[in-house]
Amino acid sequence: MLSCVKTLPIAFDDTGTGARAVLLIHGHPFNRTMWAPQVEHLRPRFRVIVPDLRGYGESTLDDDSRETRLKTFAADNLALMDALGIRTFILGGLSMGGQIVMEMMRQAPERIEALLLADTFAGLDSPERKQLRFTTADRLEREGMDAYAREELTKMITPRNAEQMPGVAQHVMNMMRTTPPNGAAAALRGRAQRIDYLPLLREIRVPTLIVVGREDVYTPVPLAEELHAHIAGSRLVVIEDAGHMPNLERPAAFNAALETLWSAGLPACRSAGFQPA
Repeated sequence: MLSCVKTLPIAFDDTGTGARAVLLIHGHPFNRTMWAPQVEHLRPRFRVIVPDLRGYGESTLDDDSRETRLKTFAADNLALMDALGIRTFILGGLSMGGQIVMEMMRQAPERIEALLLADTFAGLDSPERKQLRFTTADRLEREGMDAYAREELTKMITPRNAEQMPGVAQHVMNMMRTTPPNGAAAALRGRAQRIDYLPLLREIRVPTLIVVGREDVYTPVPLAEELHAHIAGSRLVVIEDAGHMPNLERPAAFNAALETLWSAGLPACRSAGFQPA
């Protein structure tokens, strides 16, 4: 489906018939199909919304836009939920998607019923990592996505999983190679200039699940432990034999971890009857 969010078309899937809604935000440089195993798992009991971020997948980017800030991604997704008439929802994201989740929590904490933070981190980049985001953005605009995708595959999933799970490896490669270079570049520049979300974490008072792949080289376990230490009552699950994308590398274990959110106890569903402004 397409929804015009502030005149910008946002592509999304809206499936399932449950009274409670779940919104899942993909990471860089992927698209909404990243969440296919979770959508299949959740749809019998929940209404599941998975969008393509602006500049990714089938969602467009303004032709002259060279930078997309996390606050813009967050506002897009809140506006999408408004357009769907969904007031409160469970919210999850992986990697950059997890940082967008934190920004949505900053903008509209009253709308979030529970959180999933997967393979992500809250603090600022080192100066070197910040500069690398700018350098990579320029490279993607200049060269396209193919070489970058080949280099990143065995960092996104483990080398062993890339070899033993050819279907997963092909899915990850296809997502990266088909991401519009200008969208990926704009996101990298915006992400390099994000705020520090660590102070926000101590204000979170909803059930929160933190998941990380044991072999994640981008957001290793200590960064997940930092999230866990700062969010009162959160639960940390480390997925064995997985890298940066445990939801695809070990979907059964990831989906089992999701079930701990429901067992933590959620507030009464308040989505019904919401009319967007």
